[in-house]
Amino acid sequence: MTELSRLPGPVMDLWEWQYQGSCRDVDDTLFFHPEGERGAARRRRAEAAKAICHGCPVMMQCREQSLAVREPYGVWGGLSEDERAAALAGTMPTKTRRVG
Repeated sequence: MTELSRLPGPVMDLWEWQYQGSCRDVDDTLFFHPEGERGAARRRRAEAAKAICHGCPVMMQCREQSLAVREPYGVWGGLSEDERAAALAGTMPTKTRRVG
């Protein structure tokens, strides 16, 4: 579960970037794996979600937000759950950590 204490208050300026997200008109099941999904199916779904992220004008804001609140599920800002965990642990390759 997201750590609510890390979330900023309800200030529109802090959240307005989300209106520009490329994912807004995409089925959210693409970004969150169904229970029991493993292996190649999970990798294909995550890669399809990341492809949408990589063309997104607010990818870095999304990524930074997901890392700041330690978002535990889904693809956010072009990073999977495992990639975010690695970034927070400092074990993610630099090439993947920052894009742009």
